[in-house]
Amino acid sequence: MNQTHSREVIVALEQGLHARPADLFAREARRWQSRIEVVGNAQRVDGKSILDLLTLAAEAGTRLVVEATGPDAREAVDAIGSLFEHNFATEANSALHPDTTDPERQPPGDASGERAAV
Repeated sequence: MNQTHSREVIVALEQGLHARPADLFAREARRWQSRIEVVGNAQRVDGKSILDLLTLAAEAGTRLVVEATGPDAREAVDAIGSLFEHNFATEANSALHPDTTDPERQPPGDASGERAAV
């Protein structure tokens, strides 16, 4: 049975819903069978499409409504809502974007701080 669930989220990222979080959103949305749409700035877009999400031009503070229709709609909306609650922070993201101020997490290089040749 198809159900529809929705949830309002607020873009809290300082740079807004730019490419990286839009990609994470679309990847999460594609994990679910339900149709996922996002309503904001007077438009409705496909939540499974990074390009559609970017057309929202959602700046910091923008309110969006995430709507899902399908057999796993509630779970999909909860999972996507969690991305917003945690400002799109994931363990995978911290591995891809390490804190370079921590000497333990510096890119490989020699003692002078130069990056190793690739």
